[in-house]
Amino acid sequence: MKELIDYIARSLVDDPEQVKVSKDRAGGKTRLELHVAKEDMGRVIGKSGRVANAMRILLRVAAAREGKQASLDVIEPR
Repeated sequence: MKELIDYIARSLVDDPEQVKVSKDRAGGKTRLELHVAKEDMGRVIGKSGRVANAMRILLRVAAAREGKQASLDVIEPR
């Protein structure tokens, strides 16, 4: 699941070296955090959050196929 989000994000951004995906488990649920360069936030989020929501849907489907639950948070750079 982590690799899926990493692949999608690297395909979207101008600076793929700045893409980092961290994984955190809480109970039976996996939480992924996506970090990208400040300049690439718009590309990853998309208009009205459509790209980010599409990534979340793909993640949920991939997790469900493995019998798990997963969520994605796009973390704003500082």
